[in-house]
Amino acid sequence: MNDSAHHDENQLIAERRSKLKALREQGIAFPNDFKRGDYAQDLQDQFADKDTWTAEALEADGKRVQIAGRLMAKRVMGKASFAQLQDMSGRIQLYLSAADLGESYEAFKGWDVGDIVGAAGTLTRTRTGELSVKASQLRLLTKSLRPLPDKWHGLSDVEQRYRQRYVDLIVNPEAREVFIKRSKIVSAMRGWLDSRRFLEVETPMMHYIPGGATAKPFTTHHNALGLDLYLRVAPELYLKRLTVGGLERVYEINRNFRNEGVSTRHNPEFTMLELYEAYATYDEVMDLTEGMIRDIASQVLGTTSLHWEGQAIDLGPPFRRWSMTEAVLEHNPEIARGELRDLEAMRRHCQRLGVRFKPSYGWGKLLLEVFEKTVEHTLVQPTFITDHPVEVSPLARANDLDPELTDRFELFVGGRELANGFSELNDAEDQAARFASQVEAKEGGDDEAMHFDADYIRALEVGLPPTGGLGVGIDRLVMLLTDSASIRDVLLFPYMRPESAG
Repeated sequence: MNDSAHHDENQLIAERRSKLKALREQGIAFPNDFKRGDYAQDLQDQFADKDTWTAEALEADGKRVQIAGRLMAKRVMGKASFAQLQDMSGRIQLYLSAADLGESYEAFKGWDVGDIVGAAGTLTRTRTGELSVKASQLRLLTKSLRPLPDKWHGLSDVEQRYRQRYVDLIVNPEAREVFIKRSKIVSAMRGWLDSRRFLEVETPMMHYIPGGATAKPFTTHHNALGLDLYLRVAPELYLKRLTVGGLERVYEINRNFRNEGVSTRHNPEFTMLELYEAYATYDEVMDLTEGMIRDIASQVLGTTSLHWEGQAIDLGPPFRRWSMTEAVLEHNPEIARGELRDLEAMRRHCQRLGVRFKPSYGWGKLLLEVFEKTVEHTLVQPTFITDHPVEVSPLARANDLDPELTDRFELFVGGRELANGFSELNDAEDQAARFASQVEAKEGGDDEAMHFDADYIRALEVGLPPTGGLGVGIDRLVMLLTDSASIRDVLLFPYMRPESAG
């Protein structure tokens, strides 16, 4: 904001403060006894038929309404005025006349756009056909001290929209619509799972050992116990403990925390659906994932055809299932099939492709790096990439035919990972060995490698049934279903650096 605009805003705020001061002196600032009985959009819907609900019919009906909301526009015209009132449901016009309102009408002239008001009266229709509340009572409920952004220029600074989401939601209906859809998506997901005998549970957010994902954790400290703790990177190991305990279909819509980069796809805290189903293979978990996402889109959007970032995407047809090996070979004709598990050959290909890698990486990690560089961005239509190497899948079950690969998939849509699932590793001895190799990798400098979780091994020794697991990024699913370019557009309060003082 330039100095001139800043000065103008300060002047407007000063004027509003003086109006509030006058209200305080009259003893009528911030009343709390107005009872709302109606919502703007409900009235618009109920009386939408202009032929049936003419001005005469509305006045004959004499329905008395009580609405409250924010003043979004006002037009004073001598003895009569119009105002636009916005509540959680939508907008409706107020018709205000000096004859009906007396002193309240004079007071209204001094109110500002942004003020919160209550109005009671009957419905009418103006000459232009707009449904309006003909107010017989009008009260100022909250004096707004800061002006809303100019109607024509809006809140166009994206960073300001994220920092001041409370203003963004007032002035940008499309932002409000994204978050209403987000709520409906999560609700539809719960309903879909609940109807299939899944049980929603809650597991700890503070862990003694960070586990369930290869990610850098946030640390915190418990003063009374004198313990360092970690904010969870995933709930996986706790949910599988519950499957051991006989809760054979469990899910959690959970907040995870990862101490990593911030981007259009990453926020330090994010929301995941994680679920486990006993006696399900990863093929059946793919079926579940596909069906759930397709049904949620149909329920919330009314269609499975959508656009994301200018790309047409259809969730209706069966999702492609493609092994990572075949995908890499198709997109990299320079790589021979026999080279995929040749460490030196894969290092050479990574150097040629400009893929950075550490000396500790095996062929499996290098294969994943080549996939991410050359294939991932091309997967626009829904595609399950299957058969990930053991090296990058420390919690997934090894494939019976090829024990260097796992029964694991990741779902990609629009070139972005949306979900990750696998047949769970339920062999306690194999899991203990993999944890041990992760500890070795951590000691070798891999700060994303996992810790050894002895209690989880103990749970596996009690016995985990054959189980399929799934994680779906809720934020990314909402991005897809609302055509949002950045994760910040679907988080009400995304992570932002603190504003600089001054």
